[in-house]
Amino acid sequence: MEEIIDIPIIQLVIAYIFVLILMLIVKIRDIGNTSEIIIASIRMTIQLVLVGYVLTYIFQNPSIPLVLLVLVIMEGFAVQNIYSRISEPISLSLKIIIGSAMITGTGIIIFTFILIVVNLEPWFLPQYFIPISGMLIGNSMTGISLGTEGLINGIKDNTAQIENALMLGAEPEMTTLEISNRAFYNAILPTLNSMIGMGIIFLPGMMTGQMLAGAPPLTAIKYQIAIMMGILGSVTLTVFIMIHFGARTFFNERKQLKK
Repeated sequence: MEEIIDIPIIQLVIAYIFVLILMLIVKIRDIGNTSEIIIASIRMTIQLVLVGYVLTYIFQNPSIPLVLLVLVIMEGFAVQNIYSRISEPISLSLKIIIGSAMITGTGIIIFTFILIVVNLEPWFLPQYFIPISGMLIGNSMTGISLGTEGLINGIKDNTAQIENALMLGAEPEMTTLEISNRAFYNAILPTLNSMIGMGIIFLPGMMTGQMLAGAPPLTAIKYQIAIMMGILGSVTLTVFIMIHFGARTFFNERKQLKK
């Protein structure tokens, strides 16, 4: 295996020239506020450096409690991020469904992937468990955000039709079936599009990282195919749970659409 090429601090600092180029364009064209770019760059740098030190400690001291703690923190931040991404106010019941869908869906896929697909021994090795969990949780977070937005906007835009169908005796699930199906498909579409272009248009992150670390391309490809199947499964399961149970939260116990 070839030695990994380290990037010296000086050369890393040079990479920030791309931030300066962006700021210059934004300033000249009066597109937006350059302070947002500065804050985003600083925040990213601080967060990644802190995470680097934390992961170094965890990698050197692997344990079940530490790995599970990281998993809980990632899930918590992901759920909170979903809430903040949704433009419309959401009910407490829908928030509970979103959180439950994230934890249940990603949890099932993470442990299935780790225990069966990778067959990791011991299963809590942090250098595998944490990055794999992060990829599955991150993609599921995006999927649920899109699915929730689609569900909310679909019901909002079709309120009159839904209420008319309810007055004619239709069940709540049937009145939102088309909306739910559309929201589900739009939520998984980015994952499908990513799979279509993978390998020909771009080389994905996990595969690229392994090859930079010296892994043979075919080994890296096998891992990438496996993780993409895991991501697809995680996004599919989490979004399905959220939409299936989340659609019900828009109706009361008398099968009326909530205002």
